[in-house]
Amino acid sequence: MRHSIFRLATIAALLFLAACAAPVVESTREHPDYPGIQDGEFFIEPVPTRYLTKDAVRQEVAYNGPEEPGSVVVDTFARRLYYVMPDGRAMRYAIAVGREGLAFRGTARVGRKAEWPSWTPTRNMIRTQPEMYADYADGLPGGLENPLGARAIYLYRGNRDTYFRIHGTIDNASIGHATSAGCIRLFNQDAIDLYNRVEMGARVKVRTAEESLELEGPFHDDEYGRIAAGPGPATEVVAAN
Repeated sequence: MRHSIFRLATIAALLFLAACAAPVVESTREHPDYPGIQDGEFFIEPVPTRYLTKDAVRQEVAYNGPEEPGSVVVDTFARRLYYVMPDGRAMRYAIAVGREGLAFRGTARVGRKAEWPSWTPTRNMIRTQPEMYADYADGLPGGLENPLGARAIYLYRGNRDTYFRIHGTIDNASIGHATSAGCIRLFNQDAIDLYNRVEMGARVKVRTAEESLELEGPFHDDEYGRIAAGPGPATEVVAAN
């Protein structure tokens, strides 16, 4: 029953997001970096090419931030995440950002990593939307229907869990968007790639609006709710919010 309710809610959300997306012609070919993957007992479907825009595909880029190699940098305003590498380079990933993700700033460290993590909604989620989350108060095991996806990286300060997560997602359509709930989401294929790179104890920096504007320039939401570079109308410039 729980799985059926969750599956129906997920399908409804995906249909809503798909209706808001730009009309595209779907390619039947898999992107080489986002193929179907057999990961243990679970098969991760390939990411549909309609979601793999130039800015959404992970890529190695020049990096001009001050962080040391091995660090993770999250820019919730530009909706990008960087894994910093030597020689002024970084691997850049597209992300979706939820309310919980927007609430965190500053630094933390990787205190835990998990493959196919279980998920438990927060008390606030259960309180405000019991019809959606109350059935999962005792947790949802890891798997293809779990909103944390294939991998999760948990951020700590000292020995305390910040409840800030970087994780995969079952909702490919959400990448590049602001979302109603959650922390930092990546395509499952990207979550696995990042998980394999980042070490336990690694430093994680979440940029402020000022840092994002200085290093990335202005960003805004386009007409489909996707992040886009450059200034939009004054009320839409993401880094000014």
